[in-house]
Amino acid sequence: MMNKLQVDILGLSTSPHTNGAYALILYEVEGKRKLPIIIGGFEAQAIALKLENIKPPRPFTHDLFKNIADTYQLRVVEVVIDELHNETFYAKVICDQGGEVREIDARPSDAIAIAVRFEAPIFVSEDILNEAGIREEEKGEDEEPAAAESQSAPGPASEAPLSLDDLQKKLEEAINNEEYEEAARLRDEISRLKTKP
Repeated sequence: MMNKLQVDILGLSTSPHTNGAYALILYEVEGKRKLPIIIGGFEAQAIALKLENIKPPRPFTHDLFKNIADTYQLRVVEVVIDELHNETFYAKVICDQGGEVREIDARPSDAIAIAVRFEAPIFVSEDILNEAGIREEEKGEDEEPAAAESQSAPGPASEAPLSLDDLQKKLEEAINNEEYEEAARLRDEISRLKTKP
């Protein structure tokens, strides 16, 4: 049985170098970790409209799904982001129809756009939060990176690729500055370095 932790939506952010993509920031309800997930503009808009309670003049795809589900007494119980492969997240929409529970595969962005329409809770597997979650550090608590940096070999930093310690430090800076899409990019780079043989 997979351990899952409840998350909520902290917000959406964009940056000029993500080609119209957005970072959807989820936060651990009973913890300190955040999980940025890069999603497309259409899905970001679908989530944002619902969070802001703005009703579009015509139903979006996710509104259509909700209307069909309501018509056939299909209820979305929860959404679970349960897998991460090659930096791609996978999710399931857990539905109930007359006591019969079904799991439907979905992209996390679509699953969350549906969850907000059904006011269904969102969960992330503990393994994913451990692997891809970004811990919100308390300011002034962590003195180790500076010590680690002073031990690194001298040399022109601009020519050499960044070390794991340097990337970790940049990741912390990005989190502190609330630059979550940069944090997501750095997190992926760190996980690539860690998995290299």
